Amino acid sequence: MPSTLSELIEILDLEQLEVGLYRGLQPPGGTMFQRVYGGQVAAQALVAAQRSVGADRHVHSLHSYFILGGDPASPIVYDVENVRDGRSFTTRRVAARQHGEIIFYMTASFQGEEDGWTHQDAMPPTTAPDQVASMARLAEAEGDDAPRSFAREWSALEIAYIGDDRAPDDPDRLTHPAVQKLWFKAADRLPDERVLHNAVLAYMSDLTLLGAALMPHDASLSNGVRPASLDHAIWFHNRFRADEWLLYSQRSPSASGGRGLCTAEIFTADGLLVASVAQEGLIRPLT
Repeated sequence: MPSTLSELIEILDLEQLEVGLYRGLQPPGGTMFQRVYGGQVAAQALVAAQRSVGADRHVHSLHSYFILGGDPASPIVYDVENVRDGRSFTTRRVAARQHGEIIFYMTASFQGEEDGWTHQDAMPPTTAPDQVASMARLAEAEGDDAPRSFAREWSALEIAYIGDDRAPDDPDRLTHPAVQKLWFKAADRLPDERVLHNAVLAYMSDLTLLGAALMPHDASLSNGVRPASLDHAIWFHNRFRADEWLLYSQRSPSASGGRGLCTAEIFTADGLLVASVAQEGLIRPLT
């Protein structure tokens, strides 16, 4: 994983090999993960798709499937297919390849600025980020090597984990037990490039989301579970900055068959809904 924000920006700056063909590098140094982090593949694929689209159009939705675990020691090649250039929308399909095999597919849709009706869900009540301990501080407090490695791996971002901060007598705890929240942002100021801010959000969107499906079962992604993202979708609603605090409000409406379905909303600190996320993933208990 990128250990600094500059490393994250570097791996999101893809090398163009040919028209519609790009290569994404891996972060320098080792990693605590045996597979490429799914958010990295999604973010790099989004950058590849965006580079084949006019500068006046930006992503409003992406839908993707994780097919094979990526090799963190090898670059990933992104092959962008021009599906359609319409008057209002542009569609691209991206295949990510390693070692001759497709490891990931994404279809993304882009649109120019357009006025229309607006409404949104309200941001749920929650704890402010400056009142929450950072995930890095929580991990380092655990005292063993794995949490400290986790803290180093994610130092390109600031993450403040809240969990479920509803009151103990909140009746929603009985009907909606699988809820967790966290704040996140880039660790430093990002360039004023909308593509980069969208990519950083996509990068972050795969972190912890499956954990919401484990909340009612006294399990976690790091203990007793074999997790894997299966598919992932993001809808971008409003413009935002990924270097300012964003609330990631997650819930899981269902788990069955060794899989968990999780949905989420992402808000700015002043309550603007900027994106919605959905993911199904493997949450198979280790036996």
